[in-house]
Amino acid sequence: MLKTPAVHQSRSAQTLIPWHKPFVSGDRSSFLPVRAMPGLPVKKPENIRVRSTPSNGIKAIFSTEKTTKVAAVVTVQITVGGLLSRISLTQGLDDLTDLFGKTLHLELVSGELDHKSGQEKKHVKAYAHRKSIDKNLVKYEADFKVPEDFGEIGAVLVENEHHKEMYLKQISLDGGFGGHVGVSCNSWVQPKQKRAFFTNKSYLPSQTPEGLKRLREEELKNIQGNGEGERKTADRIYDYDVYNDLGQPDSSDDLARPVLGSQEHPYPRRCRTGRPRCKKDPASESRTLITNFYVPRDESFSELKELTFAGNTLFSVLHAVIPYLETAIVDGNLGFPYFTKIDQLFNEGINLPPLNKNGWLKDLLPRIIKTTKDTKQDVLRFETPELIDRDKFSWFRDEEFSRQTLAGLNPYNLKLVTEWPLKSSLDPSIYGPADSLITKEVIEKEIKGVMTLEEALKQKKLFILDYHDLLLPYVSKVRNLKMITTLYGSRTLFFLNPEGTLRPLAIELTRPPLDGKPQWRQVFTPCWDSTGCWLWRLAKAHVLAHDSGIHQLVSHWLRTHACVEPYIIASNRQLSAMHPIYRLLHPHFRYTMEINALARQLLINADGIIEQSFSPGKYSIELSSVAYDLLWRFDKEALPADLINRGLAEEDPTAPHGLKLAIEDYPFANDGLLLWDAIKQWATDYVNNYYPNPSSVQSDQELQAWWTEIRTKGHADKKDETWWPKLETPEDLIGIVSTIMWVTSGHHAAVNFGQYTFAGYFPNRPTIARKNMPTEDPTDEQWKFFLEKPEAALLMCFPSQQQATKVMAVLDVLSSHSPDEEYIGQVVEPSWEADANIKGAFEKFRGELSKIEGIIDVRNSDKNLRNRVGAGVVPYELLKPVSDKPGVTGKGVPYSISI
Repeated sequence: MLKTPAVHQSRSAQTLIPWHKPFVSGDRSSFLPVRAMPGLPVKKPENIRVRSTPSNGIKAIFSTEKTTKVAAVVTVQITVGGLLSRISLTQGLDDLTDLFGKTLHLELVSGELDHKSGQEKKHVKAYAHRKSIDKNLVKYEADFKVPEDFGEIGAVLVENEHHKEMYLKQISLDGGFGGHVGVSCNSWVQPKQKRAFFTNKSYLPSQTPEGLKRLREEELKNIQGNGEGERKTADRIYDYDVYNDLGQPDSSDDLARPVLGSQEHPYPRRCRTGRPRCKKDPASESRTLITNFYVPRDESFSELKELTFAGNTLFSVLHAVIPYLETAIVDGNLGFPYFTKIDQLFNEGINLPPLNKNGWLKDLLPRIIKTTKDTKQDVLRFETPELIDRDKFSWFRDEEFSRQTLAGLNPYNLKLVTEWPLKSSLDPSIYGPADSLITKEVIEKEIKGVMTLEEALKQKKLFILDYHDLLLPYVSKVRNLKMITTLYGSRTLFFLNPEGTLRPLAIELTRPPLDGKPQWRQVFTPCWDSTGCWLWRLAKAHVLAHDSGIHQLVSHWLRTHACVEPYIIASNRQLSAMHPIYRLLHPHFRYTMEINALARQLLINADGIIEQSFSPGKYSIELSSVAYDLLWRFDKEALPADLINRGLAEEDPTAPHGLKLAIEDYPFANDGLLLWDAIKQWATDYVNNYYPNPSSVQSDQELQAWWTEIRTKGHADKKDETWWPKLETPEDLIGIVSTIMWVTSGHHAAVNFGQYTFAGYFPNRPTIARKNMPTEDPTDEQWKFFLEKPEAALLMCFPSQQQATKVMAVLDVLSSHSPDEEYIGQVVEPSWEADANIKGAFEKFRGELSKIEGIIDVRNSDKNLRNRVGAGVVPYELLKPVSDKPGVTGKGVPYSISI
């Protein structure tokens, strides 16, 4: 008779069962007879461990460990070049891998440590099998047997057994002792690479489950890299570098550009790529044979978004349409001979060379590339901008010139005049007399006795666009360029009418001492004689070219695109993917790094679109470095702080938003403050949920490292400034993240999505002035030409045909919303939905955004608001949170800077 030896009883019941012969270990899939034992439930145990034991008799140990089934569904997105692309040489091998169910190897990671050993618990593993394909999504499924004492699932390790990368959207885990568990991935997994994805539950570092601490730390270390080597497409490494890749000194000395990001040329940092250095200038990275600039793999939109996504469309315009334009318009300096020639861009278009293999451009760019019915000729024909469609001559009038400083494309540069006389801070020994020629007499003459200068200053009635000191040091440099262009320093004065509108009073243009000539400057005012009127129009054209350059280089590129990239790098390097602040900011960072890389490649690079078409020419980005040095401060980037800094508002607890505006009908400020308040309240609710007291902010090591790195590495040239906000309390954190969220959403939308509306008809906002004022040292012949043909003189000052059409094509794309645009507050992030408090706060935020939509609609129908309502006036909708359709709509605020 067989005797049963005593065995140790663990938490899992162990039962001895006699068999007739020994056998090897197995699981419940083995076809072995199982007999119910007294005292045990009839249900078959989930886990059976059976072993033979050496003995004089045959003995077997039968043990059960209580487990539960967890079903996993992995969603993978089909991409252009990744999984299931059907163009891969290894696709057949990958299909076999799918067939045998070995595509994805998954491991469940417990958030708990083993209570006996104190070590991480053993991972539960399984292969996922492909189950279905629906449109562009593939579903894989796996079943796990999870021990009863496994604890809460904290992460999933995923290994891709394919030969090509794949893009994981999400993992859903159902069953088990914890119920449903969501894992939002949205990341690339490379072949034979094991990746960790944390669940949607957010944790501060101090609250991290013990079983996940090592994994959390290792993930951050992997993302940070070691700062060495050239980055490859598949890398997920975030590091900093200076802007040393805009020039091509090895190709031509004329294409050399200074490194931006130094004491001489301060600048925000970009993502490091580690490319080889130039031979002529070892401080610069080579651009030779580079087709696409590196960005960390998860920052790429090119293979994820639809073909109509604006970023892909912009890439196509820069790579294909621009070269076609250069072929169609051979003479790059050829201007527009008459205004009807400009109208032809919208009515008839420009005949393009045969598109041949690039015929797909017609499908990708239906707004601008069309085929004529009669000749089947492909033409580049632009849609008429809404501004011109409503009023063809609005660009010509002073009232629209003034209105657009408050409700146009660049509402960020108007300032209150607080000191008189106007005076330059530049060295007079180099640039000439500092005092402005706009005198008290000029002002009082133009306001026609309504009040004295002193009264106007006291009542805050005088405002200025002041580009004098910023541009004047570049005048001689720009005028020496090979391209046909010119430049002045400029000041433009406005008076606030009793109706709340602005009236232009005077424009001062200044040229410093040049070529042995003394300083030249002149004040132009609205006139009632023909000569004076045309000089005024020409002066406005110069100011508009200045404003266009400052808008594109400072308000747009510098203050949003360039200054935000360090926030993205630091967030990925120092904040774990499970950190609540990372998850709050992540939607505001999507695709920004790739659009910035595309800009470095083809827009702001040496001899790129910006240099070819904007007044500063090759000094364009260098000029934005000067603006960064002189003007940019993080503590002034929040909308209220910006308005106060420019004198456009002052604190008033009794006023809406706590601010009293200097100009009550200021559409950008009024709508922007609605959005700002909603963003800040959302940030407040979110932050207070995770940080109940100051000590929780101060003790958050990841958060403190994040803020330190933004200041000392991302904006290293300003690391010693005393104005950087401290990060010691939840209120400090709310202010910092609200500023970042505003800049990436509201600020960027206000300066980006109206570009085609206001600048698509370029006489309204020329990007370059190519001729000096007729009164600056004219020859008799030049003056005679101006008097006889002033309209021709204005057209010669405007951009050339090549310059105008290139910019118009780019602005059309930059102003477009993609069909799958991600508007602020529209979709709840999975991590927000996982927390009931955060989900509730988000719903409140979404409700506020819906209210804002209605308030803006009401404002745009209020005839008393003359800066946004009137005959032929384009309603101000740039800060309406949602666009009702894709394309150029002049409304809609995306989360992030994705175009």
